[in-house]
Amino acid sequence: MGPLSLDIPRPGLSPAGRGRQHARLRLFAAADALNAHLMSTTRIPPEWAPHKAIWTAWPREPAYWGDAFDTARIEVAAMIRALHEGGERVRVLVDGREGEASAKLALAGAGELIQGRYGDIWLRDIGPIFDDQGRAHAFGYNGWGGKFVMAGDEAVAAQVAEHAGAELVRHDFILEGGGVEMDGEGALLTTRQCVLNPNRNSHWTEAAAEVELKRAFGVEKILWLDEGMLNDHTDGHIDNLARFVGPGRVVCQAPYGKDDPNVDVLREIALTLRGMTDARGRKLEVIEIPSPGLIVDDEGEAVPASHMNFLIGNGVVLVPIYSDSGDDALRALAPLFPDRKVLGLSSHAILAGGGSFHCITQQEPA
Repeated sequence: MGPLSLDIPRPGLSPAGRGRQHARLRLFAAADALNAHLMSTTRIPPEWAPHKAIWTAWPREPAYWGDAFDTARIEVAAMIRALHEGGERVRVLVDGREGEASAKLALAGAGELIQGRYGDIWLRDIGPIFDDQGRAHAFGYNGWGGKFVMAGDEAVAAQVAEHAGAELVRHDFILEGGGVEMDGEGALLTTRQCVLNPNRNSHWTEAAAEVELKRAFGVEKILWLDEGMLNDHTDGHIDNLARFVGPGRVVCQAPYGKDDPNVDVLREIALTLRGMTDARGRKLEVIEIPSPGLIVDDEGEAVPASHMNFLIGNGVVLVPIYSDSGDDALRALAPLFPDRKVLGLSSHAILAGGGSFHCITQQEPA
């Protein structure tokens, strides 16, 4: 059977009506063709691939951070300096004259300061995701399901794309970058708790989500975990749970201490990962490293501290450290990155704001 013609007469339509209908069909066809082109050409490099730059932002709102504000700036500065010393170009959004002056003093030339408008520093979630064609992919953002909506966050993706000289590709669904983890070879790891949460895309089923994620990122296989850590306001971001560290290789956490509040979740994650294969049919090699165990805030509530929120730079891997299990975590990660220095840095204050090094950064591929 040959292709259907757009000129088939439609009863009841005037010539003008038929013209409008033909125009709509042509528009739909063009949109389908564009989507197919993007899917066929989109590839998100893995984080361990070379970077042109890493983007981050300088903490700007004392009222948001409370007593942790000054210490958060110290920890962010330590991260930026470590990246710079590891050969990374670090581009830092700053807000206003005070933000620029304080960042300049703290960084001493380690970061390239760029004036911008943003709510706060969570670039992984509010910034764009870059592909290997130099395009910046932007998604809807609603403050992690309406929990923390800050003015300016919605404008970050476009600002970063403009400063990077990247074409901005907008997608019409809600997604945070911390909610997806890709291996660069066709597999995407995520969680149902986050991506299928009705506080993001209320109409999404698992099948619908897979269609959109495959289209947006050019991946072939979606690997689903279920739940995230206790008291995680992101609703189970994957970058706090499991990370690709090489083709067919993923790292996750083992419970640490008798009072680890995430014992069942962490054990389930490891078992689930061991039953998975990637897009090329390889059975995943699963490496477990110790979790930080029970870490509490000033009110005594457990916080979602995780060694998984490490950041892979060109020359270093920066791991957030919270407890005495940190040394064991660093020793376990070091063999996975033989060409990089694996370095542990304090992240208690950044965690008080809601995340760690991976949450506050986004890599721009070389």
